[in-house]
Amino acid sequence: MRIATWNVNSIRTRVGRVVDFITRADIDVLAIQETKCKPEQFPYEPFERAGYEVIARGLNQWNGVAIASRLPIDETTEGFGGMPGWGKPGADGELPREGRALAAQIEGVTIWSLYVPNGRELTDPHYEYKLEWLAALREHIQQWRAAHPGAPLTLMGDFNIAPLDIDVWDMAAFEGRTHVSAPERAAFNAFLEDGFVDALRSRGVEGYTYWDYQQLRFPKNEGMRIDFILGTPEFDELVTAGEIVRTERKGDGPSDHVPVVVELDVETELDDDRPMIF
Repeated sequence: MRIATWNVNSIRTRVGRVVDFITRADIDVLAIQETKCKPEQFPYEPFERAGYEVIARGLNQWNGVAIASRLPIDETTEGFGGMPGWGKPGADGELPREGRALAAQIEGVTIWSLYVPNGRELTDPHYEYKLEWLAALREHIQQWRAAHPGAPLTLMGDFNIAPLDIDVWDMAAFEGRTHVSAPERAAFNAFLEDGFVDALRSRGVEGYTYWDYQQLRFPKNEGMRIDFILGTPEFDELVTAGEIVRTERKGDGPSDHVPVVVELDVETELDDDRPMIF
């Protein structure tokens, strides 16, 4: 089973590129972030023509997550327990819960598509929101794992955190900024402390996953590694290969992120003589 995560930076703008990639790369399940649309605005038809079912979550043009699968989706979960809200309170006085977390169980594997809040600036309230959001996610996943011992689960998506110095092109350029602060890195490492494994880094796959559009960041390879596939030990046992698909940052109208892909040793109803991508 081939699964991938990709912050597409507007699915309506890049639906052609996304569908082309998942069919060309033989992806069974794609976790999508930053769709920038409500579920009723999602361009389902091109995915359906390619044989994919899509579930989507989003409140406005600033966030949104989705999962596209050509394998049967058995269960879905929108958001998670304790997930904090952001924005203006609704009529009930509650803050709206943004479209940043969506899960599906596929072939016995629970797959989360996550779009972690950016944080903006260290002094911005969005930074505290980011840390609270990650803490709530961790607690929810701890409870889920306790209730489902031995079940494979992966947290996939844009974490908006560069956990190591090598994950940014120049640490000096990030002094006093988000994505590399000690509390953010501690929040990321907390998942590793809980037993999650970075499916690519643990296999020696390095490289950036994001390059800003400005200042020729991509041609200069001034990027960041902020998109990850973290898995429980049970999930990691299934992983046979992984790749950061850097070439998807090239061409016309690319996202500023690229897909991160892993292959799992899981038999599916689609197993046949499909080409390998690694």
